[in-house]
Amino acid sequence: MTPQQLKNSILQLAIEGKLVEQNAEDGNSKEFLEELLKDAEKFNKNNGKSDCNKFLNINEYDMPFSLPSNWCWVRLGDICSIARGGSPRPIKDYITNDPNGINWIKIGDTNKDDKYINKAAEKIKPAGIKKSRFVYPGDFLLTNSMSFGRPYILNIEGCIHDGWLVISQYEKLFDKNFLFWVLSSRFAYEQFCKKVSGAVVKNLNIDKVAKSIFPVPPIREQIRIVERIEKIFLFVDLYAEKWEKLEALNQKFPSNLQKSILQEAIQGKLCKQIRGDGDANELIKQINEEKNKLIKTRQIKKEMSFPVVLDKERPFVIPDSWCWTRLKDLVYNRGQKKPETKFSYIDIGSIDNINQKLTNLKKYTDLEKIPSRARRIVGLGDILYSTVRPYLHNMCIVDKVDSYETIASTGFAVMTCYKGVYNKYLFYYLLSPTFDKYTNSAENSKGVAYPSINDKQFYKAVVPLPPLNEQKRIVKKIEDFFALADRYKSLMKDDYL
Repeated sequence: MTPQQLKNSILQLAIEGKLVEQNAEDGNSKEFLEELLKDAEKFNKNNGKSDCNKFLNINEYDMPFSLPSNWCWVRLGDICSIARGGSPRPIKDYITNDPNGINWIKIGDTNKDDKYINKAAEKIKPAGIKKSRFVYPGDFLLTNSMSFGRPYILNIEGCIHDGWLVISQYEKLFDKNFLFWVLSSRFAYEQFCKKVSGAVVKNLNIDKVAKSIFPVPPIREQIRIVERIEKIFLFVDLYAEKWEKLEALNQKFPSNLQKSILQEAIQGKLCKQIRGDGDANELIKQINEEKNKLIKTRQIKKEMSFPVVLDKERPFVIPDSWCWTRLKDLVYNRGQKKPETKFSYIDIGSIDNINQKLTNLKKYTDLEKIPSRARRIVGLGDILYSTVRPYLHNMCIVDKVDSYETIASTGFAVMTCYKGVYNKYLFYYLLSPTFDKYTNSAENSKGVAYPSINDKQFYKAVVPLPPLNEQKRIVKKIEDFFALADRYKSLMKDDYL
């Protein structure tokens, strides 16, 4: 249960008369109300009015729950004065810096958890009073649009615009603090929700608020209820602090779990090593043979090789059957060229950075509209990795191409894996905390407007390489764990709804 749900439950118990015991000496609110009515009736008769008993006509069908015998129901508008604010227009002509101006009280003068309004940021000229609504300390302001129904108690006087309703003259039946908690309850909110109007922006009007019904305990019991509420809420606030910390951990847990899984995987701790899988050093020999064939057939260009991986470059210990190598030794790219026919284009925005998926390909039939820096040829199964901040980790495995030739922005490293390198294993390595730390280091991410890692530094990165069969087992294990993490995330989301 969230802290707010707990508070809602406590307030509901309070307004149902279940939070404190009823004392006979507190009196009977219905009898007190009848006495008030008698006085009011005499007054109204002297003024030609005779329907002041109307607000006692609340039938059983209107009552959502039973009340203690010494409580009664009332309609808010029958025992309070409810009015709407108003704005002198154009308001800019009435705003003043004169310290003797009238407080111009706006919703912006409040904070989320405020109970009181203690000051106003702006003032208006006294001439604006006639075109607005003047309010006094002790009055309640009720937001009548957007976050409708939120109550505040005034500690200042001033004028209010038409985004507020003001509730006053409640003191004979309601303790100020009790009324605040009643108006803050879920019970009040749900009544207001049923009564709001407006298809897009919800609005409360005077008539609809006035027709809302509320329970009235004797004043002395109201005071005891407030004391109990505020005492309990001190503990709820302590609970909220712990709950917020736990919620933050829960929200981060799936992501942190995935990072831990990836880190365990690339260190050889996720799967057992099997002797029959062979040795990664033999795999490197096979990759070099394939590379030489591609160079001879001019499918790729011969490039300057990087030095062997030094001990100081190795961030952790790996199994004996693995080996450290450079990223450039495991991948190549298909080259760069301007397409001669229709083409599809992948830019940074084409990738779903949350799920690391290719979402949409921009298709072009006019070669004159080709993005000037789009040159890198892309094939099915290639890995794309954005090398430009703030888009690091905009990455995916290309899982779809169409009849158009596909090219990508030079903001990507486009990698085709040699045989013996499972593209999914390398993809998960590029997602790992180790590689993320490498690409985000100050040494590797340079630039002022758009910090980036250049190709030389990017491909110089060291990679822990397992035998091919183990690469595949690691990927299977990662994806099994990720499915569980996603399931946990889904359950957490359902719990918060």
